[in-house]
Amino acid sequence: MRIAILGYGVVGSGVAEVLKINAAQVAKKAGESGESIDVKYILDTRDFPGEDQKSKFIKNFEEIERDPEIKIVAECIGGETTAYDFAKRAILAGKHVVTPNKALIAAHGAELFALAKERGVHLLFEASVGGGIPLIRPFCGALLTDEVQEIAGILNGTSNYILTQMNDNGKSYDNALKSAQELGYAEADPTADVGGFDACRKLSILLSLATGKTVDYKDIPTEGIEKITADDFAFAAENGYTLKHLAIAKISAGGVQAVVAPFLVKIGHPMSTVSDVYNALWARAKTTGSVMFYGSGAGKLPTASAVVSNLVDIAQNACAAHIWTAERVKILPAEGFAMKKTFRIYEG
Repeated sequence: MRIAILGYGVVGSGVAEVLKINAAQVAKKAGESGESIDVKYILDTRDFPGEDQKSKFIKNFEEIERDPEIKIVAECIGGETTAYDFAKRAILAGKHVVTPNKALIAAHGAELFALAKERGVHLLFEASVGGGIPLIRPFCGALLTDEVQEIAGILNGTSNYILTQMNDNGKSYDNALKSAQELGYAEADPTADVGGFDACRKLSILLSLATGKTVDYKDIPTEGIEKITADDFAFAAENGYTLKHLAIAKISAGGVQAVVAPFLVKIGHPMSTVSDVYNALWARAKTTGSVMFYGSGAGKLPTASAVVSNLVDIAQNACAAHIWTAERVKILPAEGFAMKKTFRIYEG
């Protein structure tokens, strides 16, 4: 099974690296269907003269689009524009698409799922929420045979790292952000992370999966962490809480209550112990009860490993049905969250 990687940034280069590092294991798993996974093309507008796979680099997507040997396209470009164009064209050309791109899935998921179903191919996105945490697959499996009623999670590692540095090491917001940027956890423009928009998109994907309909991330009330100060952490500690940036939702017959914002979390609650760049997701379903996912929510190799796991899923023809319709879910007022000072309180 020959594939093309779109974009050779952090995740795209990570996918190529994981396929190389874990070649024997990937071949063993994918080979059960009689097909191994081989990278034929790497699409990027930049030049990489020192790369050992430089013969595979191309700059024209049409080569991939027209090549019948390419069965899967791993979209690692990011964003909603070029990524959307290439993903749609790949599906129309009868190719499976795997992506870690939460912006693409949150904005265009329903359309692309319908198109993939029409063309008889798969669109998989395990790495779009939770990075390396195996989350989408079990969420689409065990939990979706049940009725998901509530979700709460720390879904952005950058914001969680910044808050951890402020709480544990007494850093100011500005200094904690600078540290995150120096370590590669935050972009030069960190707005998507610290403003809550990244977590909001991830929450919308989970809610769309849970309801089977489109939950538009633009409708979810979203607050970032930019205004949190040392005084806020002192106030929280005095009252037996810590501060976490949470994505929370309750699902009912009438719609969805959802919010992404800083919350006061009681010290000792499982969410209060999730620190640094780690992510966690708690979900409650009608008959399953409560389950919790925890792990590395970002990073080059963990995220790339999740992408590769989807490549193997397709090679094995073992793909769960990931789909929701274009019908919009009503977002209800985020009531029922108690207020204390300027923060909501999450009791679990």
